[in-house]
Amino acid sequence: MIYKSVKKLPTTQDLKRQRIKQGQNVGVVNLGCARNLVDSQEILGRLKKNGHRIVDIERADIAVVNTCSFIKEAKEESIDTIIELLELKKQGKIKKVIVAGCLAQRYGKELAAEFKELDAVVGTPQFSRDTVPDQVYLTPKHFAYVKICESCYNQCGFCAIPHIKGKFRSRRIESVLSEVERLDKQGVTEINLIGQDITAYGMDIYREFSLAKLLKEMVKTGKNIRWIRLLYAFPAHVTDELIDVIANEEKICNYIDMPLQHISDGILKSQNRNITTAQTKELIAKLRRRIPRGSLRTTFIVGLPGETDEDFQELLNFVKENRFEKVGVFVYSREEGTKAYDMSGQVPEKVKRQRMNRLMEVQRGISQDIQQSFVGRRLKAMIDEKQKDSGGMYIGRSEYDAPDVDGIVYIRSSKPFLPEILLT
Repeated sequence: MIYKSVKKLPTTQDLKRQRIKQGQNVGVVNLGCARNLVDSQEILGRLKKNGHRIVDIERADIAVVNTCSFIKEAKEESIDTIIELLELKKQGKIKKVIVAGCLAQRYGKELAAEFKELDAVVGTPQFSRDTVPDQVYLTPKHFAYVKICESCYNQCGFCAIPHIKGKFRSRRIESVLSEVERLDKQGVTEINLIGQDITAYGMDIYREFSLAKLLKEMVKTGKNIRWIRLLYAFPAHVTDELIDVIANEEKICNYIDMPLQHISDGILKSQNRNITTAQTKELIAKLRRRIPRGSLRTTFIVGLPGETDEDFQELLNFVKENRFEKVGVFVYSREEGTKAYDMSGQVPEKVKRQRMNRLMEVQRGISQDIQQSFVGRRLKAMIDEKQKDSGGMYIGRSEYDAPDVDGIVYIRSSKPFLPEILLT
């Protein structure tokens, strides 16, 4: 596929121009991360405002698939889903199929040419700094994702997100607080702040890192919100002020999702991570020291162009030494339009897979040790649901577990609980 600019495709605001008759049953298939989920909620909110009924995909006349194209596997999943929906349309079970999201934004013309049965190909929702978007929330009623910024402030060599999403953009503090206040009134007890780089929040409009300032205002908001969780923190943008806020504010979970991606100085430099090996190690030591009960979640990419056996061994040793609570490992995906795409030293797929498996094997042992360390400890837990026919078994999460991506906690109790209750 030929790489396309972010400016060449209409956004989901243009759905109203697609001649969709009002009063239709509309369902969405959401693919990708929590950021995409927020986009899907906004798509549905816009459609509902325009007079459509929001239903499960099985009952839909119109199916909207919100696609992802971050890595090769995400593109393949998106294409497979489009094919499945078009087959349902062919069988008469769906009247229209609309493709939205990152894959559509990036490869819109190619999708329209390849799948002529599609009724519309639109991009991603326009991101507003000032307004609170209408949304149909797809999360359980007691937690929600709040997107505070769009795209990424950095320009990593391997990542296509800035090409897909455009320039980094933050919402104004007043806009975020308005949404948080609305969610608090609805009874939401957990807010998950998301963005490709939330630690750069405010740089475009306030000309300074402003996440700490936003958090100080958020903790004053409402009476129902008990947890505020930070997702996708870029390590080079983590400030001392932010660390202090996390350490000192009771509502903010002692949990940071901070993708490090690698530790070799050569790889960090070639991929424009704007942080060195020494600075990374200093940051981790600082977080461990100032948030001693904290939990670090991170991700690494193996097989980046130029990654040698020595680079990978350095990464392996780094993981062994730092014993992260949560680790995800991705195989490098060669993406058109990125700096890394044309770099020399591309690593064979077989080697990438071997390195991923080896790193995950090491982390499995670390994770088992960390899990054992919780035996005998008393933790706060958010109740997510009651397990059916379990005789008083509930499923919840600790503050160290983000929804959908981390672990769960099983709680047995003869006392009845409702979802959203925070047990202490």
